[in-house]
Amino acid sequence: MNTLPLHPKFVHLPIALSVLIPLIAVAILIAWWRGHLPRRAWWGVIALQALLLGSGLVARSTGEGDEERVERLVPEAALEAHEVAATTFLIATGLALAVMIGAAVVRAAAPARGVALAGVGAAAIVLWFGLRVGQAGGELVYQHGAAAAFTGGATTGDGAPPAAAPSAAAEDDDD
Repeated sequence: MNTLPLHPKFVHLPIALSVLIPLIAVAILIAWWRGHLPRRAWWGVIALQALLLGSGLVARSTGEGDEERVERLVPEAALEAHEVAATTFLIATGLALAVMIGAAVVRAAAPARGVALAGVGAAAIVLWFGLRVGQAGGELVYQHGAAAAFTGGATTGDGAPPAAAPSAAAEDDDD
């Protein structure tokens, strides 16, 4: 039976997409602007942003599912910081998606490119929020020992391993 948490299996896709989408959006916008790609190519950026939103929602859902096992090991403030960052990331992702759709539905070409440029900016903001979520999640795992909830490793409430008891061999050396 697989006892590993679901959340880490799903968080990497939204993080990767949040890094790639601004780069892809800039490339497609430049190609569209120069006439190398048709305007409908922007729908590819929209599809990626929709995938980012969907995968982010799945990652959040799995995080909520894994939370019960982790919350006994990590400080509440650290867990709350990660949750708030994730919510902000999802809101920003949804707003960026709306802007990107706006670029596709505006009829006039010049204003549509301007809205697409705003969509690129929104994607960059989403990247920044994605980095914040990843930072907070990394702190839960690497500073507060959240992984111990699934590995069986013992930690204290702050995520640190308990102090090691002196070994029997060390006690024998005192004789």
